[in-house]
Amino acid sequence: MVLIAAAVCTKNGKVILSRQFVEMTKARIEGLLAAFPKLMTAGKQHTYVETDSVRYVYQPMEKLYMLLITTKASNILEDLETLRLFSKVIPEYSHSLDEKEIVENAFNLIFAFDEIVALGYRESVNLAQIKTFVEMDSHEEKVYQAVRQTQEREARQKMREKAKELQRQRMEATKRGGPSMGGMGGRSGGFSSDSFGSSGISSASGGSGGSGGAPSIEMEAKHVSSKAPQKPASRNALKLGGKSKDVDSFVDQLKSEGEKIANLAPAVAAGSSGAAASASAAAKAKISADIHTENVHLKMEDKLVVRLGRDGGVQQFELSGLLTLRITDESRARIRVLLANNDTQGIQLQTHPNVDKELFKSRAMIGLKNPGKPFPLNTDVGVLKWRFITQDESAIPLTINCWPSDNGEGGCDVNIEYELEAQHLELQDVAIVIPLPLNIQPSVAEYDGTYKYDARKHVLLWNIPIIDAANKSGSMEFSCSASIPGDFFPLQVTFVSKTPYAAISALDVVQVDNNESVKYSSETILFVEKYEIV
Repeated sequence: MVLIAAAVCTKNGKVILSRQFVEMTKARIEGLLAAFPKLMTAGKQHTYVETDSVRYVYQPMEKLYMLLITTKASNILEDLETLRLFSKVIPEYSHSLDEKEIVENAFNLIFAFDEIVALGYRESVNLAQIKTFVEMDSHEEKVYQAVRQTQEREARQKMREKAKELQRQRMEATKRGGPSMGGMGGRSGGFSSDSFGSSGISSASGGSGGSGGAPSIEMEAKHVSSKAPQKPASRNALKLGGKSKDVDSFVDQLKSEGEKIANLAPAVAAGSSGAAASASAAAKAKISADIHTENVHLKMEDKLVVRLGRDGGVQQFELSGLLTLRITDESRARIRVLLANNDTQGIQLQTHPNVDKELFKSRAMIGLKNPGKPFPLNTDVGVLKWRFITQDESAIPLTINCWPSDNGEGGCDVNIEYELEAQHLELQDVAIVIPLPLNIQPSVAEYDGTYKYDARKHVLLWNIPIIDAANKSGSMEFSCSASIPGDFFPLQVTFVSKTPYAAISALDVVQVDNNESVKYSSETILFVEKYEIV
């Protein structure tokens, strides 16, 4: 068969999406598509119609048509089979069969169409293969990104240590009454991220002899938060991570002198996202602050991406996890990790290419294919990852209901409630970030936990220390003048938990040679990359 083009159009003949597979002028394709609705006759139930030169094969989909244009010499049975595959692809990338959804997912649909037909001829693929090809998931890319992030973390840590040393030297110079380091030349007093970037790379590849490895993201966040309350002895010294009060006072001075200054206030959505990110980083730093690490350290990370509709329903739920192994003692480099997998939800597991897959399938053990080789030292090695995607509402760990209603005075009364659905979890440092209209302060009547109004970011930050089975629900009520219900969306939610979402845990670590147990430490964290109600 030779397939000329595939298109999605309305029953009135309006073309929403079209993909051409053979060389043909645009005018010719548009003419063929324009002729299709004129050839349709009422009362007939055929799935194809022919002209002197081409054949139209179509299938109704609610208010739309899936249309294929082929040559008359093509096999009609193959045409119908190809049409069915096209019709299955549409719902995979479009949540609903309406014009708006088709347009929003046009590129994904075109990519899928290209996997079905190449140069006018049908490819031997099924729906699962098409989804895999379009996703273009690369394990090598993820490994590269993980290594790069480790190098960047080490470089940032060295930058912070250097900055702390410079700050201490300035304070000592000020106490002695000598010149401040801030007055020295730019070449001697400054530093660049490039110089520490190279050292970070060498540290990641060659290992660290005394420090025992680079600190985790959580420890970096702890260093940042611990530096915040420090005040330098001299006001003239360089302040790292200082507030923007000096900038604000300078802007106010310009305004008083008659200068026109552009409005620099951030947008509400950006403010809520920034507040959510800050709350998430602080929570992760707190939960990982006192973790003691052994020469063999296991770290399990669960990351959630959730998008819920304000009227209910799951628009996106994706759980991704990673088990990393860090070894700092060469005598413990040849080991195996025994795992327990109690998952009942159908989480997909994938081992590293260098890990023995048969050993993992038969005995649930993580070990290298070549038992004689050791694991790399002083670096976080990803050995197992998992993924879970669903649209089942029962998978949601925490539900948030936001009910803004018009109070009849030009404002809104807002009721927000939360409830823990996954009662085996203990969520810590829960932060719900509610966007507000610009320059409107809410009046809070009732609430659980604590709250804070951030006038700069135009958000209401609602904090709940712990949500667990004993404290699984709560609510907040507030009113806001000069507002409409849409002003309070999207809500951003962050939390962390020491209990993993995936029922995967480490049981033991043994040596390869004699199966003797090895002392190890483990760290488990569930955190939120994005959790929003739109």
